[in-house]
Amino acid sequence: MEELWPAPTPEVADAIRSLCQRLLDDTDALTDALAAPALKAQAQHDPALLSDASLREEDRHLNRSDLLQWLTSNIQHPGRRVEPYVGPRITAYIGDLVARGIAPDFAGGWRAALGIGWRRWLEECVAHCTDRDLLVGVLDVSAKSLVQYALDSVAILREASLAAAMGNADADAIALIQLIAGGAPVSEDFAEGRLRYRMARWHVGLVLWVDDPRQHEVLDEAVAAVRSARNTLVARASATSRWVWLSDADPVDLPRLEQVIAGEVRVAVGRPGRGLDGFRSSHQDALSAQALVVRLGSARRFTAYADVELIDALTQDRASARRFVGNTLGPLAEADPELRRTLLTYVQCGFNTTRAAAALPAHRNTVERRVSRANELAIVKVEDNPTHVAAALLVLDVAPEIMAG
Repeated sequence: MEELWPAPTPEVADAIRSLCQRLLDDTDALTDALAAPALKAQAQHDPALLSDASLREEDRHLNRSDLLQWLTSNIQHPGRRVEPYVGPRITAYIGDLVARGIAPDFAGGWRAALGIGWRRWLEECVAHCTDRDLLVGVLDVSAKSLVQYALDSVAILREASLAAAMGNADADAIALIQLIAGGAPVSEDFAEGRLRYRMARWHVGLVLWVDDPRQHEVLDEAVAAVRSARNTLVARASATSRWVWLSDADPVDLPRLEQVIAGEVRVAVGRPGRGLDGFRSSHQDALSAQALVVRLGSARRFTAYADVELIDALTQDRASARRFVGNTLGPLAEADPELRRTLLTYVQCGFNTTRAAAALPAHRNTVERRVSRANELAIVKVEDNPTHVAAALLVLDVAPEIMAG
């Protein structure tokens, strides 16, 4: 790439290299600081980007990749113009955005990220460049490098979006699904004709996803297994996720579905719904269940939204959820998980020890001892407020690590 400013002096180059090496050790924390504001700015005029947990994860990867590229380039060639890198994963992400008709404001995202990143860079420079002239030299060169990197990155992302739009044959179908899911007034006949999928029946929406794009073959195998079971509609939501709708006269057998989709693939399931409204609402449920699992960092592999709707409401703010669990369960939150599991089953079985023993399974006397011990540890006693106790236990069941940190 053409160099647009003079090379830094050896002293300035050494200082930039040292600062970048220091920040490289804090990449994940810095990415976390940049990603959320940048995503919000990108989605200001197209909120669809915020509604999909898989896309949010891919956008975070994009932010991390940009950060690493600038830091490592400045370690190798301090203060020089940095060429943006668009690898296969980012290319796939851009293609997914284009296929779904999502047009992020990349320039807005970069403005938000630059504001935070530059403040952190200033702090590091002031802390470690004690000589005034050296500090001025480092800030002068790094400002040019950062601003030009942002301009070059926005340009190359727009070029990648244009290339993806020219080569996407499925964009019309994905766009129609987006319209339906977003509540646009689309007729059932029109939707059925374009998607070749019956709308005037019951639907269950699923989101299938993996944590690593390299697991795409496992993801496709899971989709194929679901397809073989009943009438389906499948849409590629991103490189790491697929949207699926199941349609049949009989209710979906969730335990059987969980068995079919095994391995590393994660699944979120919406509640059944009929017609276009059911198609839409079940899909939104599945997206909410996926967002809950991702937001809480849960290792849960199979999540039905009907089972976690209350938890979704309780955990929109992680710190508040942690306080609620701690204030309700007290020492029980850190005790043997078997005690919590027994107490939750006992409440769910209507405080019937015999039914709880059969559900666990365990001996009736064992259930009584565990319930008694769990109740001793809990701050709120189950007989005083079973709703709060059950809700707190459910939060820990979905995200057992929420009390950490």
